[in-house]
Amino acid sequence: MFPWHKIDTVLLDMDGTLLDLHFDNHFWLQLVPQQLSLLRQISLDDANDLVTQAYHNVVGTLDWYCLDYWQQHLGLDILALHHTAADKIKIRQDSMPFLQALASASKRRILFTNAHPHSLALKLTHTNLAEGLDELLSSHESGYPKEHPNFWQYAFDKFKLDPARCLFVDDSEVILAASKRAGVGYQLGISNPDSQKTHTVFNQFPAVSDLLRSL
Repeated sequence: MFPWHKIDTVLLDMDGTLLDLHFDNHFWLQLVPQQLSLLRQISLDDANDLVTQAYHNVVGTLDWYCLDYWQQHLGLDILALHHTAADKIKIRQDSMPFLQALASASKRRILFTNAHPHSLALKLTHTNLAEGLDELLSSHESGYPKEHPNFWQYAFDKFKLDPARCLFVDDSEVILAASKRAGVGYQLGISNPDSQKTHTVFNQFPAVSDLLRSL
């Protein structure tokens, strides 16, 4: 699928790429509205409407991914709620074999995630994902989400990367496109980010449901 002899580094998203997105979808689309309904004593439908509008207002910005923002905006203990649902944090079955294959091929493996550092720490605690990575970066360190060109420049400088010799893997076509605009040489989509939902269709980039198929 790719000219691997031209790729030195594989840049990897976390949620929906290496981890099953089911945890995040359950948390933000079910658990948060449920708790908001209880806290404000409003109907679940009204809570869903409030949450949907709140998400829409900041989509694509760093606030969208910021636990501190949502804790203040919604008045919920977002991190504590994360812990109550932590049993749903699961690594994809293809992730570790893929990461191990990359190591065997002497490819550098760097996690690029929009996840808040607290969320990232929780997910690393509940999985063995860190064992398959050489380095990692939360976009919160850069001050910009992966959708923004400044994130990519920060990341290239931090890890001394030649972007043309990098492959970026993500379940978001919008973010894949941002990486391409920033100069990343190769992109790969994940068509089944949530194990409980139907597959996603990618229009601009190649996509797989099993990472090993890209090797």
